[in-house]
This record gives sequence, structure tokens and C-alpha cells, in this order.
Amino acid sequence: MKEGLNIKTDEDAEIVSLCKKGDVDAFETLVIKHQKKMLNIAYRMVGNYEDACEIVQDAFVSAYKAIKAFEEKSRFSTWLYTIVLNLSRNRLKQIKTQIHHEKFSLDDPILTDNGNIKAEPVSNEPSVLEKLEKKDIRQKVQSCISLLDNEFREVLVLRDIQGFSYDEIGVMLKIAEGTVKSRLFRARDAVKNCLKKIMGSL
Repeated sequence: MKEGLNIKTDEDAEIVSLCKKGDVDAFETLVIKHQKKMLNIAYRMVGNYEDACEIVQDAFVSAYKAIKAFEEKSRFSTWLYTIVLNLSRNRLKQIKTQIHHEKFSLDDPILTDNGNIKAEPVSNEPSVLEKLEKKDIRQKVQSCISLLDNEFREVLVLRDIQGFSYDEIGVMLKIAEGTVKSRLFRARDAVKNCLKKIMGSL
């Protein structure tokens, strides 16, 4: 009755098998299937869309090159998202290094081919403002997530945003299930306190 709950069942197994034989179209199928979730994880980890897109692209290249060595001890998706997490960690380290070396103002002129132009809002149309208001809460949540240390951010993103099981998260991060739960509790508490400071009582 509970066959569907078998964690070792990998719905990508047949496609992965084709990929190992050099089937490029099969790999494209995996790209289409997983890219949205990968982008979401990367974005939640680094907080920047362009960086997240680059991470996902690099992750697929890495996965394609290494797929023949994939031992299938875990689900393909677990292996793939682990690559995304590792690349996200590396990108965060690069960002921290850059912040120490680069200082700029949002009011600085923008350099173009025709010279410098003053930075100005693109539009003041109500529809744009409405969209910004809708995104405001999501941005505040993301800013609080971005303040978390990596180890807490990872479990929060994987569990509360992506819906992975404690067991899957443990495999991805190579930590015990109890550690996953402990970090998740602390991460949720930190985000809740952060949002209270920004938005008042929740």
C-alpha cells in the first residue's frame, strides 16, 4: 500500500540511464524538468537572479560532465540539487570577497556607450507600483533568509520552500536528520524575529 513512499525510487532512473549512454535529448528532458526548482534554490541561496541563473547553468554543465560517474545511491534530483547547493556556497564566498573590494552608490551615474546618464526610475505607472507592493513582502522574507548563516539558510530553503523530506535534506547536506531539524527550528525562529523587526508584530 505504501510503495509510493519508497525513498530509493527514482523516477529519473530511465532517463539517467539514457544520458549515461550519451543521449543528449534525454539530458535536455532532465534540464526542462528540474531547471525551475534549481533556479528557485539558487535564487533563495544567493538572493540575486542573474547569479542564480549562472549557478544553474554551471550545475547542468557539471552534471552533464559527471553523469557517467553518478552511482545512483540517491535520487538523481538529490544529486543534482547538491551540485546547486555547492555552487551556491562558492558563489556566496565570491560575493563576500567582492563586497570587501567594491563600493558604489545606487545614485552613481550609469556608464553607457554614449556617456554617463543619471539613474532614474523606469516608470511611475500605478501598475508597476502595485506589482512592487505585491513583491514587497516576498522581498522582505528573502532579505531575512539572506541574513541567515549558510547552514541555516540551506535547511530552510530545502524544507520550507522546496518541500524536501528531512531524510533527503540529510543526504544532500551530509548531516544527521536530528541536525536538520535543529537547524530548521533555529532558522525559522531567526526569520520570524527578523520579520517582526521589519514589519512589526506578525
